[in-house]
Amino acid sequence: MSLDQFVPYVLSQPLFTLAVMAIAAVVVGGLLRTFSPMLGGLVGTLGNIGLFAALLLTVSQVIQGSHSVNFASPALGVPQQEVIGRETRVPIARDGHFWIRANINGVSQPFLVDTGATLTAVSPEIAEQTNLQQRPMREPIMMRTANGTVSAELATIDELRFGNIVASNLDAVIAPGMEGTNVLGMNFLSRLAGWRVEGQTLILTPHHPQTAAPEI
Repeated sequence: MSLDQFVPYVLSQPLFTLAVMAIAAVVVGGLLRTFSPMLGGLVGTLGNIGLFAALLLTVSQVIQGSHSVNFASPALGVPQQEVIGRETRVPIARDGHFWIRANINGVSQPFLVDTGATLTAVSPEIAEQTNLQQRPMREPIMMRTANGTVSAELATIDELRFGNIVASNLDAVIAPGMEGTNVLGMNFLSRLAGWRVEGQTLILTPHHPQTAAPEI
């Protein structure tokens, strides 16, 4: 890896950068103590605080990553969604997340509804099953997952259908390392007339309700 590649990589890894800067501060603080004990102690203390912050952030990411593994395979099953009036209602699953089962390009697949995701995402395995074609791009999209930064490809879902909702030409990314998980992101939710959570139920309201999709 050349220096031109190494610097952007380091800057894209904030935890690594923080840890390196904290270690450097501790070392510099130790050297400064010989000439200025007060200044050296201050710099060393800041370095130790940085190391402690890096540790806390690392633990937080590990916990989030373990949660990602837990919901990657909804072994407990996807609760049955239902259409009531103009709304599609999705009960919360036993894993504490909202799952829907949708037809993607005519193939039934489970999706995790993730309001923290900008784009809808599918795994390469499911992209192959649903004949999801990658869009030509000059450079791949870099995504952060529980397993680190991965290279993802942009694609278009011709049709995604569930309940009384149909989304056509929906942008999505094909992301390795998702272990068969599909994610519905904000680019899907923003197409709706509205969505909200009431108690243990996610309520989705489309602009133009369609005939309810058959049970799948």
